[in-house]
Amino acid sequence: MKNNKSDKEVWPEEISSKKAGLSRRNFIARSTLAAAGLALAPYVTLGANPEQKPLNFEEYLEIEPIINEQAMRMKIDPRTSLADLLREQLGLTGTKIGCNQGACGACTVHLDGMRINSCLTLAIQTDGLEVTTIEGLGTKDEFHPVQGAFMMHDGFQCGYCTSGQIMSAVMVLKENHAATTEEIQEWMSGNICRCGAYKGIVAAVEAARDGNVPKELLQRQKS
Repeated sequence: MKNNKSDKEVWPEEISSKKAGLSRRNFIARSTLAAAGLALAPYVTLGANPEQKPLNFEEYLEIEPIINEQAMRMKIDPRTSLADLLREQLGLTGTKIGCNQGACGACTVHLDGMRINSCLTLAIQTDGLEVTTIEGLGTKDEFHPVQGAFMMHDGFQCGYCTSGQIMSAVMVLKENHAATTEEIQEWMSGNICRCGAYKGIVAAVEAARDGNVPKELLQRQKS
């Protein structure tokens, strides 16, 4: 690039530096000073706004969901997610929180016959609706066939994602989206298994679909 006042070539970054009034040396020096100033700044400047206060109980909203076939009435902070309500307030810890962004499927539950990510669902949205968690599958005497199939085919390793996988698998079967291996893989793709137990998961869904789960495997052990 040629300068208008002379034939000396000027590189673009030199022009940018001159327009900004900065040389490379000045830029490095100023950056170092800025970093040092940030390091010396009080930690409190990075914290929450001290004026932000929690809601008063009077501002809580009353909801009446039906959770695992049990009618409930409660007052909750309207900002509470369904996942937090289930785990922290109702003790239903079978529902896991993985990414908290709706990307991994670990928090999958059923809401009025649909599978949803409970981490992205506000608890107030369940007012008057039926919520089913992993604790609500099966009966007091028997596991759900999908639960038995997961045990039979080792559809888990660490087990953290398993409840979400099972809840999704139950709905995949109800939705008739399990005709082929490829279809199962596609409709279960919203549930991530970081251990890589996908082969066992697909085999479990196929076994439950075909009714190939031994009855004795479904019996719950009574303490």
